[in-house]
Amino acid sequence: MTGLSLKSLTIKARRGATALLLACCFCSCGNDIEKIKIFEHHDLPDSTIKNAHIRRSSNGQLQVLMEAPIIRQYSKPEPKTEYPKGVKMRFFNGYNKPTGILTARYAVSYDKRQETFIKDSVVIIDLQSGDTVYLQDLTWNSMQHRVYSDKPLRSKNGRRITLGDSFESDDEFNSPKITHQRGTIEWKEE
Repeated sequence: MTGLSLKSLTIKARRGATALLLACCFCSCGNDIEKIKIFEHHDLPDSTIKNAHIRRSSNGQLQVLMEAPIIRQYSKPEPKTEYPKGVKMRFFNGYNKPTGILTARYAVSYDKRQETFIKDSVVIIDLQSGDTVYLQDLTWNSMQHRVYSDKPLRSKNGRRITLGDSFESDDEFNSPKITHQRGTIEWKEE
């Protein structure tokens, strides 16, 4: 060989491999910030429950039976529970007799604020009186034991339909009030 020893070839090969490796690392390290944001922790739920059936009871008596196709729980940025595919809640009188039903296409509950926002085709049915209230959205403040909505609504009681601008009640729906009633329409079925 002409002036090159095996040792110098090995050193040059190592330097070349090292340079190539470093070049590959630097070229592949170009992270796109937008792509990285997809994986931020607060966008991903801590847990997901599918086809949930949750029972709440007190002193052995069933109070609420809730069904939801998907429940997602988040801890960041603010602890919340989301029901992105809707929710159906059945309320009971303590003797396992159903008293009411609430359905909606979306709901989210914020743990620290103790508020739940229910929206998109909210329907409340009082099984004892037959009254049905149709709302765009509903807010439940569990600290104040109050549910309310400031959006237009429709209430049906038998053949009577009442239109209103807002709704308010205690959280057991014992004293519902429709404020700013605009009128009552009576209709007959044939």
